[in-house]
Amino acid sequence: MEATAHARFQRFGTRKVAQVLKEIRGKSVLQAEELLPMIPRICGQMIEKTVKSAAANLVIKAGRAGKTLVPAQVYVKECWSTMGPMGQMKRVMPAPQGRAMTFKRKVCHLTVVVSDEPQNGKK
Repeated sequence: MEATAHARFQRFGTRKVAQVLKEIRGKSVLQAEELLPMIPRICGQMIEKTVKSAAANLVIKAGRAGKTLVPAQVYVKECWSTMGPMGQMKRVMPAPQGRAMTFKRKVCHLTVVVSDEPQNGKK
C-alpha cells in the first residue's frame, strides 16, 4: 500500500532539495526522521514535514482498509523534487551605475511516496 504527500511552491532550489532527498530515499520513515535534523540544510524541515504527512496519509489509508500498520515498517519508496514556476517571483538587484538587474527566485515542488513494503534491490 502506498501514500503520497506533496509540498508545492516551496522557496528552495530543486538541486539542494534533491541532495537531501538522496539521503533518505529507501530508508524507513523513522530513520528519515532521525536523519533529517542532522543534515545541514534548511530545506530539511520542509522535507521532514512532508515525510510525516505522507506517513500519516498511509496510516489513514491503512485504517480504512482495515489493516494495522507498524510505524517501523513504513519506508520512503520514492521522493523527488521538480522545478516550480519562476515567472511570478521576479526580483530586482542593484547593479552598477544606477541600473537594476532582474533575477528570479527559485521555487520547487516536492513529492514523497511512502509504502509499507521495503524497496527490493536498486537497479
